[in-house]
Amino acid sequence: MTDFRVLVVGRSGQVARELARTVPADGFALSVMGRPELDLTDPELIERAFEEVRPGLIINAAAYTAVDQAETDEAAAFALNADGPGRLAAAAFRAGIPIIHISTDYVFDGTSDRPYTELDPVAPLGVYGRSKLEGERLVASANPSHVILRTAWVYSPFGKNFVKTMLRIASGGDEVRVVHDQIGNPTCAGDIASGIWGIAKVCAADPQAIQPGVFHMTAAGEASWADFAKAIFGFSQARVGPYASVRGITSAEYPTPVRRPADSRLDGSKLEETYGIILPDWRESAERCVAELLETEGWRA
Repeated sequence: MTDFRVLVVGRSGQVARELARTVPADGFALSVMGRPELDLTDPELIERAFEEVRPGLIINAAAYTAVDQAETDEAAAFALNADGPGRLAAAAFRAGIPIIHISTDYVFDGTSDRPYTELDPVAPLGVYGRSKLEGERLVASANPSHVILRTAWVYSPFGKNFVKTMLRIASGGDEVRVVHDQIGNPTCAGDIASGIWGIAKVCAADPQAIQPGVFHMTAAGEASWADFAKAIFGFSQARVGPYASVRGITSAEYPTPVRRPADSRLDGSKLEETYGIILPDWRESAERCVAELLETEGWRA
C-alpha cells in the first residue's frame, strides 16, 4: 500500500518541526516545505510543490507571528496570514484534497468570562489577529474540505517562545517580572502536532470522513503568564536548571504596541466530540519541554 502523502507548509515553525519529528511510523510520507521553494505569496511555486509532492493532505503551519511588528507591517502580515493561506486552500481544492490550517486565540478580544467556543463572536484587537481571522475566512471559502485549528500560547524546544525566554532570563537574574492579568492555555507544539496527526489519520483512511469547520485545539488547564513562568522555573529548579522568583505585574506595567486579550481561554469540546482529540494538561507537557531544553541547550547548572 502506498503511503499517504502529506505536505506541511512552514518548515521552520514550531508546529512544523514537531510534525516532522512525530510522523506516524506506518502509512505516511511527509514533505515539509518553506521558503524559498514554497512561498505562499507565489502561486507558481504553490502549484509546483503540488505537482512535485502530489499530496493527499495539506497542513498549513506557516504564519507571520510577530504580533507587535504587524502593527507597522500590515501588508506582510496579511500576505502570509490571509492571502497566502487562501491561495493554498484554493490549490488544495483544485487538487481535490483537504487542508488543515492553524489559527489563533487572537481572533478574540479577551473580554469573555469563560473559555471561548467556536460559536462566540470574534473581535481581534490588532493587525495580527485581523490577518489570522481573514485567513480563516479565505481558507474556508476557498476549500469546503477544511479544518481550521485555533490554538494559543505555543511553545516547544524549537524557535522563539515563552519557555525558552524564561529560562534564558533566569540564567542572568534573580527576579522576573511577568504579567499576571492575562490568562490562557499554554499549549505545547508537540501536542498540537499529535492532534493534527489524529485528524490526518482520519483523512488517510477516508478523505470524505473529514468533518470541516473551525475547532479549538489547546492544552487542558489554564494559567496566567505569571503562573506559567512559576511552573517553568519550578520544573527547571527540580532538575538543577536555572530558576528565578516571579513578580506578577499588570498589563499596564508592561505596555506593548498592541493590546493582548486579557482572557483568551479556548473551549476544546467541539474537537473532542468531532475527532476524539483531547490535548494533555499544559503542566505535563511544559515539564517535558523544560526537561528536554535542559538536556539540549546547556542550561543545566
